[in-house]
Amino acid sequence: MYHKAKKNKILTALSVLCCTSVLVLSGCATTTTAKTSSEIDPYEDFNRSMYSFNETLDEYVAEPIVDVYNWITPTFVQTGIGNFFSNLKDINVVINDMLQAKFLQSGEDTGRFLLNTTIGLGGLFDVATEVGLEKHEEDFDQTFAVWGIPQGPYLVLPVLGPTTGRGISGTILDTAANPASYVGYPIQALSLLNERANAESTLKVVDEAALDPYVFTREAFLQMRKNLITDGKSTLTDDTLDTDDSKAADKNSKSSINIDPAGFKQASDKFSNAEKSFNATARAFKAASDKLEPSAK
Repeated sequence: MYHKAKKNKILTALSVLCCTSVLVLSGCATTTTAKTSSEIDPYEDFNRSMYSFNETLDEYVAEPIVDVYNWITPTFVQTGIGNFFSNLKDINVVINDMLQAKFLQSGEDTGRFLLNTTIGLGGLFDVATEVGLEKHEEDFDQTFAVWGIPQGPYLVLPVLGPTTGRGISGTILDTAANPASYVGYPIQALSLLNERANAESTLKVVDEAALDPYVFTREAFLQMRKNLITDGKSTLTDDTLDTDDSKAADKNSKSSINIDPAGFKQASDKFSNAEKSFNATARAFKAASDKLEPSAK
């Protein structure tokens, strides 16, 4: 289960790149719903301790095992293993599609699962993506958010990694809905090992690029979750608020946006800087991947 923490970390790293424009836009408006670090992360001392513990565990346990795994396992085999377990998770996606009343998407995801399970030989080959059925990410944490359940505090759990108060309950149900949870430990270990191996190059970039990897991981993880919950249409308000408060805060934030020409120029400059930062980070990811690829082979 430890490797799940590292999977969360890779997802949070990538989400920061995807959500740069959202963060810049939020800087162009004033709102009374902004959360301080202490409100979002009231258990920061504990969380930092758990973060350090997980990093140490990864360095001395996970990395050596992953090095051996990469050495003996061809890339195409790793891809097939990843596709197989990703296909099983699509069952959980379909369930949450229905619970969120995304009926059209649930039909697409059901078709994706059936196509990959049959023609894709049990999910080893991602045939559905090739025919235009893209993979969606839905889980119980997103469903609870859609239902109006508050996010709760940010937490870093030993072995499991980043989550929130709401995310803990969501993870329990996600695990129960995933068929891979009911197979033997060797199969589960293979899934976790493959996920950790796929995250290797980006994890190194995060550690090297961030001045404070803990803060980087926390902010990116929370923004990634918010982006998933809103289907990429992240709002300026924080979903830790109650539903009624969120509506009122959203109304206030819209009325407080500065639309004068000077404000637009400032926003334009910020977007330009964000684009440069995005491009530089993308080049860093590519360079790191190129360096690590020969050793993986």
